[in-house]
Amino acid sequence: MTTVYGSEAPLDCSLCPRLVAYREANHAAHPDWFNAPVPSFGDENARLLIVGLAPGVQGANRTGRPFTGDYAGDLLYGTLLDFGFATGSYEARPDDGLKLTGAMITNAVRCVPPQNKPTPAEARNCLGFLKARIAALPRLEVILALGRIAHDAVLSARDIRKSSATFAHGADHDLGGGLHLFDSYHCSRYNTNTRRLTPEMFHDVFGAIRRRIDG
Repeated sequence: MTTVYGSEAPLDCSLCPRLVAYREANHAAHPDWFNAPVPSFGDENARLLIVGLAPGVQGANRTGRPFTGDYAGDLLYGTLLDFGFATGSYEARPDDGLKLTGAMITNAVRCVPPQNKPTPAEARNCLGFLKARIAALPRLEVILALGRIAHDAVLSARDIRKSSATFAHGADHDLGGGLHLFDSYHCSRYNTNTRRLTPEMFHDVFGAIRRRIDG
C-alpha cells in the first residue's frame, strides 16, 4: 500500500510497529501525556527550519511541542529568543505563549523512540513527512540540522548524496535553489555537559544563520 504523506504525521500513525508499541506503553503508564507523533511548531512563513532527531520521552512526547520540557529546549528556545526567531518567554510548557517568528521546528522522526535511538528503517518511514514539511514552507532559505541523523535525513529528503555534504558542526552546505543546510551538534544535555557543544558554539551557528537570512 502506498503511504500518502502530508507535512504532519497523523496522530495514529502506524508506519513503525516498534514506535507504536512504545507509544502505547507510554500511554498506559502516563495517560495524561501527549504520546503521539509530535507536530512541527512555528511560523508557516518560516525562512529557517530546525530539524531535530526525535521527541524526547519526557520532553516533546510528554508536552506535544518539539523540544519542550527537556534540557535541550532550554538552550534551543533561549537561543531562538536571543537571535530574534522567537517572541515571548519559554517556560517549558506548550501554553507558555512563546511564538516563533520566521522559524519552525520539526523532527526527522516524529515519534519518540526507545533510548532516543530510531532505527534506520524508522527514519526512512518518516522521511516523507520531512519532505512534505520542507515543500510546504514557501519562504524557506535555511535548514539547521541538529546532529548527524537529522543532517542525513535532510539530504535524503532533498535527494542529495551524503558524500557531497559531510556533517560537521558549523558547516554551511549549499543545497541549490537558494537553500542552505547548516549543521550543529545536537543541543542535548549530554553534549553540553561534555562540552562537545557549548552555548557559545551554538550561538556562533545561529549568528551565521542570521547573517545568511539577513543577506
